[in-house]
Amino acid sequence: MPIRSEVGTAIRSEVGAAPAVLVVEHEQEAGPGLVGEHLLHTGLRLDVVRAWRGEALPRSLRGHAGLLVLGGAANCEDDLAAPWLPRVRALVREAVADEVPLLGICLGGQILAHALGGSVTRRPQGPEVGVVPLRRLPAATTDPVLGGVPDGALAAQWHWDEIDRLPPGAVPLLTGDDCPVQAFRAGNTAWGVQFHPEVDAGTVAEWAAGDGDDVRAAGGSPEAAVASVRRAEPALRTVWGAVAEAWGTVVRARAGAAPARRHGY
Repeated sequence: MPIRSEVGTAIRSEVGAAPAVLVVEHEQEAGPGLVGEHLLHTGLRLDVVRAWRGEALPRSLRGHAGLLVLGGAANCEDDLAAPWLPRVRALVREAVADEVPLLGICLGGQILAHALGGSVTRRPQGPEVGVVPLRRLPAATTDPVLGGVPDGALAAQWHWDEIDRLPPGAVPLLTGDDCPVQAFRAGNTAWGVQFHPEVDAGTVAEWAAGDGDDVRAAGGSPEAAVASVRRAEPALRTVWGAVAEAWGTVVRARAGAAPARRHGY
């Protein structure tokens, strides 16, 4: 289930006053989900700002040990549809400059790429939805967050836009047959992914209910997409849960926190 908080209220893990991650939520049905659950289990707090609801983003990342930028339907440059995007871009640039660990998911990854000088385009072949296999690129071998992802790992997709040019200096980590940029690192502590490590089949079913007609019009099958996520869900939870915990470990290390007790994922 998506993890929520009220304005300015951090969700606390059982370890108490742990390092806090600022979570930017762009849509009601696109919360931190499984990634958020794993971050809590690594001993972090989540400060969720529901920008879609009008909740104000902070002026800076002061007081936050990490930044998690979630997905959404808006284009990363559509400031009319999502007027909070300029503030998100500023926070992203601050995180990269100050080496505050950042994880951008789908739209969040696109914002990261665009904010640092890359570009994002509409997919001419239509949306990529459902589960697809990913391939490791050479730099993934030593990456502290995605280094444990096996070649051929399955990932849940739901996107109409994609990154067509990475920013200068960015390191590609994972790729796919239909969408070349699936994961990358910018600087030392910022990661962007095109897929959705946070979702389960229930969340994808909600998206299919809302976007199903558009997916069908583009030649896709929302029903098949949901079914593929449901079949792959155990593997998705294992692989991307481990990735979420690896990113959480980076956050805790940068914050000077002691390593968290593992919870058996």
